[in-house]
Amino acid sequence: MPKKKSVFTLPTKKLPAYTVYAILTSVSALIYTMYSTISAVYRVTNAGLNPLQLLLVGTVLEGTVLLCEIPTGLVADIYSRRLSIIIGVLLIGVGFLLEGLIPRFQTILLAQVLWGIGSTFTSGAENAWIADEVGETNVGSVYLRGSQTGQIGALVGTFLSVGLASFQLNLPIIVGGNLFIGLGIFLLITMPEQGFIPTPQEKRNSWQAMGHTLRSGVQIVCQKPVLITVLAISALYGMASEGFDRLWEVHLWKNFTLPNLGQFQPIVWFGIINAVAILLSIVAVEFVRRRVNMTSHVGAARALFTINILLIASLVTFGLAGNFVVAVVAYWAVYLLRAMNNPIYTAWLNQKLDPNVRATVFSASSQFNALGQIIGGPILGAIGKVMSIGAVMVGAGIVLSPVLLLYARILRRGNSQIDIQ
Repeated sequence: MPKKKSVFTLPTKKLPAYTVYAILTSVSALIYTMYSTISAVYRVTNAGLNPLQLLLVGTVLEGTVLLCEIPTGLVADIYSRRLSIIIGVLLIGVGFLLEGLIPRFQTILLAQVLWGIGSTFTSGAENAWIADEVGETNVGSVYLRGSQTGQIGALVGTFLSVGLASFQLNLPIIVGGNLFIGLGIFLLITMPEQGFIPTPQEKRNSWQAMGHTLRSGVQIVCQKPVLITVLAISALYGMASEGFDRLWEVHLWKNFTLPNLGQFQPIVWFGIINAVAILLSIVAVEFVRRRVNMTSHVGAARALFTINILLIASLVTFGLAGNFVVAVVAYWAVYLLRAMNNPIYTAWLNQKLDPNVRATVFSASSQFNALGQIIGGPILGAIGKVMSIGAVMVGAGIVLSPVLLLYARILRRGNSQIDIQ
């Protein structure tokens, strides 16, 4: 019996799924790095935002993610992973353009809404799509390879960002928005979808289909204690990451004297710092690929436990650093530990998931992460406004600490409760 093909296909020759995934991860990382290298400085310098406003921008972004994650995940499970990814990439591009062109607090908030909606279309769908295309057995190594190609893209994006920002601070954001739109068009032409079988046409025009998929995902989460633990960890990651991601550049920019670089602008320091961080993380992810058994639930949990001990210590050190060198080394440690953590966590969550609800469960993880950021952002932002940005970094390390107890709980249970089919 011939395999049913996904909706939203074009009569063109598609590229291999692995090739498209590598391009998607590397180009996305390139654009995000172009944006993130200068975004906080742009928001402080051009738009005049304070630490609390910087974190409120993140709260709006993650609030949008929280509201939209499950519905968009259901689109990926019922209609098409490919369609979901393409829509998301295009929306993110429009959001970037809006922020880069109009440096006002209100406009930046609106841009976060567009970005947030777009990211929910891509978040669960991207991981679920490649898992469908290459199979569960191979997907762990593909995630790691995707992380590595993403780091290469990020390295290129770092140099592009500081080069463009040297001419005009908002230029990396504007160029990034246009590149995302171009990436969406590229995916429209070349992205395959052979492993996914959509909901039959006669059932598609009904909210019952979405409700059934949602109930299946919720049922899996509720019935499997390990998934509840994993989602709690995702929420804690969100709470801790919000303060660090929004304020690390401002912490270095305002609290330390950046060494003189001669004729170069001080913004170039962020390119140098990120370039070294990316190179270190490429090596670290390769170490993970060779040494961590991505098909072992307990082995992955053990690696995550160790990584997070070091991550918490690095966050606290970054916040308490008394000089520029110590702060930069601590930042590098945080960066590479997170680069090691993310693909292991993703593969861990993917293990033994029912393909019919895979995107929904991934979306649930993203939603819990967004909930954590919504809760943690204003709290850490208030700390930054009342106390100091360094105190925000220390607070992020403290907030992340309970994940060690959750990983320890998983390790104590061993293999007895890892079946999440």
